[in-house]
Amino acid sequence: MKVSLVVNGSPREVDLPPLSRLLDALRGPLGLTGTKEGCAEGECGACTVLLDGDPVNACLVAIGQCEGRRVTTVEGLACAGHLSPLQRCFVEEGGAQCGICTPGMLLSAEALLARSPDPSELEVREALAGNLCRCTGYQRIVESVRAAAALRRGGGGAAP
Repeated sequence: MKVSLVVNGSPREVDLPPLSRLLDALRGPLGLTGTKEGCAEGECGACTVLLDGDPVNACLVAIGQCEGRRVTTVEGLACAGHLSPLQRCFVEEGGAQCGICTPGMLLSAEALLARSPDPSELEVREALAGNLCRCTGYQRIVESVRAAAALRRGGGGAAP
């Protein structure tokens, strides 16, 4: 089945069985390997992407459900080869560790910041609840998201 969708702002088409996973389409024919496979059961959030702006586990979405829809992957956050402010904050604040969970964390955080430009620590933690990290205690990730929120609002760092 040919599926037409917009990936990271560019129209794309894949020819796969309709029940193939979005994750496999991204990592295979579309060549976007930033999205990681962790558990393959929708439990860890490593494969989180944005589907029409909402975070979803790409391991649970059939490519047939993506006809005419917009998909944003971690590669779509960068602009002209430069890290987005959110990505930069993850690097600068120590939110990125081994890298397995980072793409999913970034996409979940991006969705949060799109709907809530000044999230509280609790809102950040709730937005990231579906993303598991084995390397950190989550505090640096939360600080990274709040620093990016402050940067987007024109401030210098995370709000207290």
